[in-house]
Amino acid sequence: MHVDMDAFFVSVELLQRPDLRGRCVIVGSASGRSVVLSASYEARRYGVRSAMPMARALRLCPQAVVIEPSQAKYREVSARVMQIFRDVTPQVEQLSVDEAFLDISGSRRRLGPPLQIGELIRRTIRDELGITATVGIAASKFVAKIASTQAKPDGLLLVPEDDTVRFLHALPVGALWGVGEKTREILARLGIRTIADLAHTPPPVLHKLLGAAGDQVHQLAWGIDGRQVTPERAGKSIGAEETFEDDVDGTDQLRRELLRLAHRTAARLRGSGQQCRTVALKLRYADFTTINRSRRLPEPADSARELYAAAVHLLEALGPRPQPVRLVGLRAEQLEPSGGGRQLSFDGSEDHWRSAEQALDQVNRKFGGAQVVPAALLGTPQRRPKPGLPRQ
Repeated sequence: MHVDMDAFFVSVELLQRPDLRGRCVIVGSASGRSVVLSASYEARRYGVRSAMPMARALRLCPQAVVIEPSQAKYREVSARVMQIFRDVTPQVEQLSVDEAFLDISGSRRRLGPPLQIGELIRRTIRDELGITATVGIAASKFVAKIASTQAKPDGLLLVPEDDTVRFLHALPVGALWGVGEKTREILARLGIRTIADLAHTPPPVLHKLLGAAGDQVHQLAWGIDGRQVTPERAGKSIGAEETFEDDVDGTDQLRRELLRLAHRTAARLRGSGQQCRTVALKLRYADFTTINRSRRLPEPADSARELYAAAVHLLEALGPRPQPVRLVGLRAEQLEPSGGGRQLSFDGSEDHWRSAEQALDQVNRKFGGAQVVPAALLGTPQRRPKPGLPRQ
């Protein structure tokens, strides 16, 4: 079973702004440089979508009401949603702040058949939280996810196992995981426009076109997906990013922003009791071309100094940039619990840095916000963290 909240951020905001129900609502910063975090279905009818630049969204839907995001509210409601899932089954794999896979096979004797369980979940969320959810039920995770997408908003769709192939083959090829816009264009040149078309294309042809991804999508086209629900899935990464008010050319400004993001990310790592083995850098250029690079660390880390050094190395390795930068991001990946053994530096400098950063954590927790920052960031505007949970 796949359960997904409907326009989650907007739905949570409307709990305190019921006067906006039925209107075009967008959650995101009003700044033209920001992106849409969530849009009501009324706004979506005008073409507004998540991750769309806010300036474009407001051109498409100038009458929309823009609401600044509230991370704390989303975290609170998300936690209550996940608890409702766990009251049904302990087999819950949380994918993000507002969606999860559930294995309900062990709950059927207690709660009834799958459709009844799906309705129970939707009714409980609506009655207890005042928001709506869509449920997709199938024999595999992949098909359950597609079923919930097809049933949105506020719907429920069960795909019986015997009907899996018939259900899939009626859909456009873009419904498959891994088939984005560029892949659709490649497939369309061969006349492959539906999942049925792809399913009946010889696997060697798909492999030649798409590489290993061709093998995967061919299996998915026949409903083959052996992955199991993985309970209590840990967050795969923690990070932060910043969209600049004006596109940035200078390396010094990018380095300062990376330092800020490194401290923000490291503080979140320490606060969650985790450390990372990999640091990833994200750059988005003025034309929205996005580049991602990553670097494995010699030892697991949770200090801004180590995260920053790795991010700067990645930035410098890119060489001359072809155009100004619109957005920069830093992520800590391959997370694991803190407290494991660490290789000590000869002069103890790493321990000194970590102690200093932990002291910053204590001061900032006591007085709220980023009251104490590195000297290199003094005199630069302090930005608020982007909303949302750690990426799943």
